[in-house]
Amino acid sequence: MDHICSDVCEKQLNGFSEVLDLLRIDVVTDLVEDRPGREDAACSRNVSRKHRHWEKQMAAKRSKRKEEKQRKKLNREQESGAGADTPQFTKRVMKAITKERLAEAQSTGLKLCVDLSMTDNMSDKEICRLAGQLRRVYGSNKKATRPFHVFLTELKEGGRLYRECIRMNEGFLNYMIEITEESCLDLFPPETIVYLTPDAEEALETVDADKVYVLGGLVDESIQKKLSFSRAGELSVRTARLPIDEFMVRQNNAKNFHSKILAVNQVFDILLMFCDTGSWTDALQAWFPLGKGYVVAQDDSQPLPVPSTEF
Repeated sequence: MDHICSDVCEKQLNGFSEVLDLLRIDVVTDLVEDRPGREDAACSRNVSRKHRHWEKQMAAKRSKRKEEKQRKKLNREQESGAGADTPQFTKRVMKAITKERLAEAQSTGLKLCVDLSMTDNMSDKEICRLAGQLRRVYGSNKKATRPFHVFLTELKEGGRLYRECIRMNEGFLNYMIEITEESCLDLFPPETIVYLTPDAEEALETVDADKVYVLGGLVDESIQKKLSFSRAGELSVRTARLPIDEFMVRQNNAKNFHSKILAVNQVFDILLMFCDTGSWTDALQAWFPLGKGYVVAQDDSQPLPVPSTEF
């Protein structure tokens, strides 16, 4: 009898012990789940994983940029024929060389004005485009071996174009060019001025050091006829056009589109290259946009007479 009671008591104790073990497990589990650091640890793992992923992406981008820079550098060296004996200048040295060239151009360089007196005829969108073209003009002049002495004439301080140039073009007021509210006639004798307009009868044959060349600072999406030609008439100065008819012919294209309307910076690049090479053929072939529907004529080709249009 005592033996039976002992077995019963032992079973009851064992059952009670199992119940306590289960309760203890639940309590511990609850404590672990309620522990503040558990959620933080999970968040920390997620952040670390995202950070590692971000670092991999950035490393890949840096590697890609480095490869692109090396590729461009190699292309520049191949195009310029640079070899192992060519000295490689630092950016600081190149900046100093560029500054010296521009300073020399302001003393002895060929003079070129961009006439900005016609901005009242332009929309805000056209003003924005002109500001971008002026930035490209300065960029091309900086790279030139023989830069022009550039004047931005009749650029009114506080005007729409002035504000847009400052907004769009970093360091605009520090450009090594002359910015003035005066006209080209206020700065130079009228007999020295040659106003470049596509409606002129005379083709420009050469660029003379004793002349001042003027480009009409005009972006005209509505194609108002002969604006720059009329402006030259107001100034009573000589006019000339780029020799497009003499060196180029129309090229057939799907849209049957042909235009001589060039941006200010495109005309500027053509003049720069002509001054450097003495070849209108090379200058027009390099800088006249293909989309305009013209190509440089071959030796056995005769240019087709095409009516002039506004820049």
